[in-house]
This record gives sequence, C-alpha cells and structure tokens, in this order.
Amino acid sequence: MAVRIRLTRKGRKKQPFYRIVVADSEAPRDGKFLDIVGTYDPMQNPAAITIDNEKLADWMKKGAKPTETVESLIRKVGTGAAAAA
Repeated sequence: MAVRIRLTRKGRKKQPFYRIVVADSEAPRDGKFLDIVGTYDPMQNPAAITIDNEKLADWMKKGAKPTETVESLIRKVGTGAAAAA
C-alpha cells in the first residue's frame, strides 16, 4: 500500500476548499483517507494554508510521499517537514 499526502476537494461549485490528507494512492480523490494533516483555502487573499507539522512529519517518517501540489504548499508555509520532502 503506497501512501500519498494529497488534496481532497470540499466546498461548493466555483468555491473550492481543500483538505490535505494522507490516503492510499489507489483511493479516489474524495474517497477514504487515513488522516487529515491540514487545509488549503485558495479563495482567501492571500490563500490560507494550515498544516499540522507534527502529523506531517510523522507520516513522512512512515514513508508517505506528498504530491507535487502538496509539496509546493509545504514549501510556501515553510514547515520543517519540507526538508524531508
């Protein structure tokens, strides 16, 4: 089971809101996930990004790999886990 850290979409039509989740790579985008690591709200100015650094670091130590988009969000926030990515 390959584990990925990726976005899942919430919110209404034309008003996206994303959760940063840890999920099996074969699970559907908005389907079953293992843990919620943070949120991303692109509708705010500037975009609001919140990440639980402890959970993120723990999952990355266990071998979870972030997607390119999540990796760029981690870099924008400047968490310590970005070095591990």
